[in-house]
Amino acid sequence: MTSHRTTFWIAALVVAGMAFAAAAAQESKTPPRTKTPLAPAAPQAMPPAPKPGPEQAVFSRDAGTWDAKVEMRMGPPGAPPEVSSAVETNELIGGLWIVNDFKGTMGQQPFHGHGTFGYDTWKKKYVGVWVDTMATSPLYSEGTYDAATNTLTMIGAAIGPDGKAMKLKQVVAWTGPNTKTFTMYMEGPDGKEFPGMVITYKRRS
Repeated sequence: MTSHRTTFWIAALVVAGMAFAAAAAQESKTPPRTKTPLAPAAPQAMPPAPKPGPEQAVFSRDAGTWDAKVEMRMGPPGAPPEVSSAVETNELIGGLWIVNDFKGTMGQQPFHGHGTFGYDTWKKKYVGVWVDTMATSPLYSEGTYDAATNTLTMIGAAIGPDGKAMKLKQVVAWTGPNTKTFTMYMEGPDGKEFPGMVITYKRRS
């Protein structure tokens, strides 16, 4: 009797084991569930472009083409200046920056200069950078505007012919809606400041 019972339980365990194995095999054939893809993140909106203020409006009147008379005063005191003509074309970028393109002659040879000027709202100063065909180093300058005299004064430094830093002061005075003057002050051998270059502008268009 005991042997029959033992045989019965063994058979029952074998059948249960087979059923479990079949269920496990069936489970392995079931394809895995696919995860629902996440929705793409919304694109970040670009911050609005800065709007020009009264500081930038100083340059808005410069847009257009100007005829220029250039007087170079690099000779000894009392010597007549070297006079030449040039054309300056200015483009206003987004109401924030004025880009100059200046073409003329300097010392009997072709001259081409390019500058960008604007108002730095972080520094609270007017800033500019100038490059031309007479120098291999850019001229960086900073300055202020005097509304009472309609004058912009910029201070910068450039590398002189002797390879040393040379302090320069640039003064732009708007004398009318279609006229202005530019004066470049330099330091002479005696350390005194003198107007090395004066440009008189008249608007063409």
